[in-house]
Amino acid sequence: MKLAVFDCDGTLVDGQAPICEAMEVTFEAFALTPPSRGAIRRAVGLSLPQAIRQLLPASDAEQQQAMAEVYKQSFRTAREQGRVAQPLFPGVGDTLRALQAQGWTLGVATGMSDRGLSFCLAANGITDLFVTLQTADRHPSKPNPAMLQHALFEAGADATQAVMIGDTAYDMQMAASAHVRGIGVDWGYHHPRELIAAGAEVVVESPAQLLEHLLR
Repeated sequence: MKLAVFDCDGTLVDGQAPICEAMEVTFEAFALTPPSRGAIRRAVGLSLPQAIRQLLPASDAEQQQAMAEVYKQSFRTAREQGRVAQPLFPGVGDTLRALQAQGWTLGVATGMSDRGLSFCLAANGITDLFVTLQTADRHPSKPNPAMLQHALFEAGADATQAVMIGDTAYDMQMAASAHVRGIGVDWGYHHPRELIAAGAEVVVESPAQLLEHLLR
């Protein structure tokens, strides 16, 4: 079985604006100066408490958890008000369906919550393409390999026949720890040089190039 596991935000969908806005609201709720949007984008891919720890190194675990809850509520409110846009990157939908048609099994491993991932996939009409969905609700944050290892188990796939596809160094480090090939994409949050340094075998420039690489 060939298994392709995708990161979500920054790889499948472009959701940077609502993420940045929710993080800014969170910092302001604690009377803190929000970090730059560049810094926020670099933390995408980590679970919320770990992202906040990266953005606010002086915080402790209790504050990180409290801020994570405020972030979740802010993001949930924005979604209920129709202010959350998480569109697929151009060409992603066609690439996913082409891989499935060629016998690939598909999965997701993301720092999103179960609820957030479910909403995102449903909004883009791609829920039915994936057989395994792993989120931060049930696993340690990337780059810990737990969610990727569980995706392998749930899909019944061997690490040697799997690939992790993502836009951050955290994805590539997770892949290396799970002994899975890592493929970087250059349309997300980390520079291609960082992806290669973290273990990516290649960094592709488009979903079409990703498809070509996987079908060789």
